[in-house]
Amino acid sequence: MSAEGQPSEKSNRYWFVQGMRGLFSVPAIILMLSFVGFAAFTAEAGIPLGQVVFMTGMVWALPAKVILVGSMLSGANLAAAFVAVTLSSVRMMPMVASLIPEIRSPRTPTWVLLLLSHFVAITAWVFAMERVSAVPRDRRVAFFAGFGTTLTTVNTVLVSIAYGLVTTFPPVVSGCLFFLTPVYFLTSIWVSARHRVIYWALGTGLVLGVVFREIAPEFDILLAGLVGGTLAWAGERQWRRKLAGSVA
Repeated sequence: MSAEGQPSEKSNRYWFVQGMRGLFSVPAIILMLSFVGFAAFTAEAGIPLGQVVFMTGMVWALPAKVILVGSMLSGANLAAAFVAVTLSSVRMMPMVASLIPEIRSPRTPTWVLLLLSHFVAITAWVFAMERVSAVPRDRRVAFFAGFGTTLTTVNTVLVSIAYGLVTTFPPVVSGCLFFLTPVYFLTSIWVSARHRVIYWALGTGLVLGVVFREIAPEFDILLAGLVGGTLAWAGERQWRRKLAGSVA
């Protein structure tokens, strides 16, 4: 049967397992290594294990957790941390909006889609968008559920185990694992970008992050993202206007 055509002969259980097998894909493995780095980051920061495990399962998106912990370490107040994490998570909305039409079928309950939206982050979104076209439409929800729930559960368990182990690692190993977190953060956004303004915003934010760290350390992440993104958007808009004018 075609992916868009008649109902699949294979069961939801089969496609759920196929989604679970995505745990052994390169993006998923990189993400797991990055979560080990996140465990090292939080252990070094002194965040209690229970809070780290809860954060992993409930916040899920790694960049949002890094921003949250970074805000805590910089001494940012609760409101600033809340705004920074919220702004970082807004990027998930277009991901959800583009993925849901690809996986839903006429019989898919809305509550199931709302539940699965929790697992939509860069890794899961890229994985699903690359593979769901080969899955029968009536089985795509099961396929994505298999990948999303497995990836989240495994990383939550992994963080709980790694948290107690990273303190026994040599400093150079812990440093390398910690470095995986910002590397994953930057490369995942860069690879998943679909418009040049995202590249501009990322570059501008990186530069301004250093500046605001010296000027306003309590709000450095928030200001770097807000000002950097605004400047990138304004610059890209002006560039498009000039390009349209030259063509006319």
